[in-house]
Amino acid sequence: MAVSGFRPAIEDLYDGLTVLQHRGQDAAGIVTFDNQFHLKKANGMVRDVFHTHSLHRLTGHMGIGHVRYPTAGCSSEFEAQPFFVNSPFGISLAHNGNLTNAKELAHELLHTDFRHLNTSSDSEILLNVFALALQRQRPIKLTPEIIFRAVRQVHRRCQGSYSAVALIGGHGIVAFRDPHGIRPLQVGKRKYGMKEEYVICSENTLMKPLGYEFMRDVEPGEAIFIDRKNQMHAEICRKGHLNPCAFEWVYLAAPDSILDNVSVYKARLRMGEYLARQIKASGIKIDSVIPIPDSSRAAAAGLADKIKVRYREGFVKNRYIGRTFIMPGQKIRQRSLRFKIHPIDLEFKGNSVLLVDDSIVRGNTSRKIVDMAREAGAKHVYFASASPPIINPCPYGVDIPTRDELIASHHTIEDIRKFIGADKLFYATPEDLVKSIRIGNRKLQHLCTGCFNGRYPTPEVTPKLLLDLGSQRNRTREDHMAEEDDESNKALSIL
Repeated sequence: MAVSGFRPAIEDLYDGLTVLQHRGQDAAGIVTFDNQFHLKKANGMVRDVFHTHSLHRLTGHMGIGHVRYPTAGCSSEFEAQPFFVNSPFGISLAHNGNLTNAKELAHELLHTDFRHLNTSSDSEILLNVFALALQRQRPIKLTPEIIFRAVRQVHRRCQGSYSAVALIGGHGIVAFRDPHGIRPLQVGKRKYGMKEEYVICSENTLMKPLGYEFMRDVEPGEAIFIDRKNQMHAEICRKGHLNPCAFEWVYLAAPDSILDNVSVYKARLRMGEYLARQIKASGIKIDSVIPIPDSSRAAAAGLADKIKVRYREGFVKNRYIGRTFIMPGQKIRQRSLRFKIHPIDLEFKGNSVLLVDDSIVRGNTSRKIVDMAREAGAKHVYFASASPPIINPCPYGVDIPTRDELIASHHTIEDIRKFIGADKLFYATPEDLVKSIRIGNRKLQHLCTGCFNGRYPTPEVTPKLLLDLGSQRNRTREDHMAEEDDESNKALSIL
């Protein structure tokens, strides 16, 4: 997110990142500017990274912030965003998404452009591509036209998904979205006397609490520049076709967000309503519909309404455990689940229950939840996924790196049912998922549904690229897990 206004930016940045915490819990960072850059970033959640001392030193009326969900590079503290380069002007950048040609760009930056990279993060690559595009124009004065020309260079060189915000020292805030609009980016404004202040962020869920009025989504291929006088300039730097990620509505986004004019909450309600048709046709008897908290609640409510069966909360969620899907590593995910969800036995004992989840990725979580329901005394346990079977990896910023990790990529629905231990298993269809989202915005012609059907919006995504990206991600993850094990062993030896 980015903030530009006439009062200290740190309050909005800290509170805004806290609201966006669901998008990433691995690391957090903020940079502000008041004639010099002030940066604080580290591994951990927002409340753990920033304390009174660090908040007081992050001075200035403009700044950017980031919460990380690691899908490229690794989860080392050195990979935390925002990143910074000192030339030209001093630029700091935060990025949501994945560059699919990061490997080639890194080689070009090192061997052709002679720019050094400190990390394996594609966000640092994106920052250097943008900085180089600005520098090559040798600007005496930084005008909107120069900014937009640099963004056009970024669009020419970078492939994949990128919604980015950048702070240029002494000049202003820049934001840009890839030509397919795969990852979200939105703009809001707030009155300050006769003037206006701006916020740019992934989701408008944070705007109302901070007093901002939602203006609009950033268009695919569009760049926005908020100059040092807090005047906003915008231009379509490369004409694109909107293909937002369907998984935003399934899982990633907050339910009170509206992305590309589609309510996340209503889309999830409709997902459940479409699933209800399958449940009715199956003829099974259900005593209650129970969501797996939190992101499946709306789908479960929509489903329960349609089949005229009571909706019940059957699981208590520990609010102090993060979202297991976006945790870095399967070991951590499995361990955290034991403490994250506890069944309410009274809702299961002697009942036939339909459990509703937003998706089934690896299947391990679903299996453990079905086991919990049976241990709590359920007579029958049925399971429904509000999303279709996930059969392909995501190259655009969701941590689904290899087909081998996806249970639906090499198993039938019946195989999956047996693996998770459910009496019946229901999946949404890709067509119903798309309809659930598009009903909210008929102008939304296309969605990225590559993880469900292999149809990716950018042409460079091939089976070979997916394999290479997955192998690279797995190597990085294995190295990180080995480092964690080493640290654990050291701690045990000290004890």
